Amino acid sequence: MDPLFWPSETNTFRRFTPESLAAIEKRIAEKKKQQAKVNQDNKDQGVEEEKLTPQLDLKTCKKLPSLYGDLPVELIGEPLEDFDPYYGDHKTFMVINKRRIIFRFTATPALCIFGPFNPVRKAAIKILTHS
Repeated sequence: MDPLFWPSETNTFRRFTPESLAAIEKRIAEKKKQQAKVNQDNKDQGVEEEKLTPQLDLKTCKKLPSLYGDLPVELIGEPLEDFDPYYGDHKTFMVINKRRIIFRFTATPALCIFGPFNPVRKAAIKILTHS
């Protein structure tokens, strides 16, 4: 495989920020709008669309493949943008621990109180993912 197509560390690991969440919400709205347009165009036709599936090497509770490079120390246990294309339009983020195990969490408010950037929720995630 050509090294130009390998993911680089700078592109792979990005912190999950409020801007990331806003971008996800924008993609969800665009997808709904596009889906409504496609449904309207294909009412009479029995066209089946292609469904995107999660990558098997990036499943939850699996070890992050070395193909994605080394995780910077400052990002261990921190919320990261999900780089699996399947989750591009899902309100999720991932956390990777010291053993490179992948954990996924929803970005919707937990208990209808704690948003994804709440310090209490961040502490709970750190405790949960700590090896």
